[in-house]
Amino acid sequence: MPSRSIRIAAATAAAAAVAGAGLFTAGQSAAAEPSATAPGFLEPAELPPHPSSSWQAGDVSTGLPDPRPFCLDDAMPSGDRTWHRTYSTDLDTGATQVSVSLGSEQKAAKLAAKLRKGYTNCTDEWLADYPEGTASWKDYGKVDAQDGAQVYGTYTALPESSHNVHLFGVGRDGATVTVVSWGQIGTLEDAPVADFKDTVRTAVNKL
Repeated sequence: MPSRSIRIAAATAAAAAVAGAGLFTAGQSAAAEPSATAPGFLEPAELPPHPSSSWQAGDVSTGLPDPRPFCLDDAMPSGDRTWHRTYSTDLDTGATQVSVSLGSEQKAAKLAAKLRKGYTNCTDEWLADYPEGTASWKDYGKVDAQDGAQVYGTYTALPESSHNVHLFGVGRDGATVTVVSWGQIGTLEDAPVADFKDTVRTAVNKL
């Protein structure tokens, strides 16, 4: 019959094996849960060139930017799977990129469609708030990138105030949706549409 010391050693080894198996299983489960990792974001040099100023960029941060870019409605969720980065020049031109990972392509496609509809309604909603103003919008068409992107432009003006032009790109790659916003003082005729489409294509391909 085994001695008491041998029985204790065997029991200790068995307990360690069970504990080790439990840790291994837990470790595998943790590895199976992907951490929230930000997708690729635009670099300053990938934005439409400014004629007299270079672009600077902030850090990639979780959640939505504050304040939100013009026309970005409440459809875009916040949380630790939403990220943003803001860009600026020394003058009046600025830009923002917001990306969100939805976990499924179906949810991402639904969000992208909702955002596109929001941009087509944006100026009507703005005029409802500012009936004394002037506003218009334009659909600049599709951009060939991953699962597709669309570019829009808006123009808004108030009496005795500045005239503002914005460009927006909504794109998707699988379960991730990104929105790129660009704006400055001016009109739609001043907007660098071709360069912005290149920016949106780059943004979607980097997701």
